[in-house]
Amino acid sequence: MSATLDSLLVRTPDVCGGRIRIDGTRITVHRIATLYRQGQTAEGICQTYPHLSLGQVYTALAYYHANREEIDSELAAADAEYDDHAGERSARGEGG
Repeated sequence: MSATLDSLLVRTPDVCGGRIRIDGTRITVHRIATLYRQGQTAEGICQTYPHLSLGQVYTALAYYHANREEIDSELAAADAEYDDHAGERSARGEGG
C-alpha cells in the first residue's frame, strides 16, 4: 500500500497543543526535529521510537527542513519559557 507524504502528518487543535505530528501517534515534528538537532539520524530516531517507520521519520524531517525557520523559532521560544520557569522555581527555593 502506498501513502502520500501529506497523509503521514496531521494537525489537530486539541492534540499535542495543535502541533503537527505523525498521524496515528503523539510524536510531533518538533520532537523529531529536536532529536535530529541533537545529532540523531533518522535511523536512530526509529530506534528511539520503534513504532515509527523510516518513512514517517523522513517525512517529519522533510517538513522540518521545509519550515525550519518557523520550527527553530518555536523550539527556541519553548526553551526560553522552560528556562524562565526553572529560574522562577529556583528563586523560590523549589527543586528542579
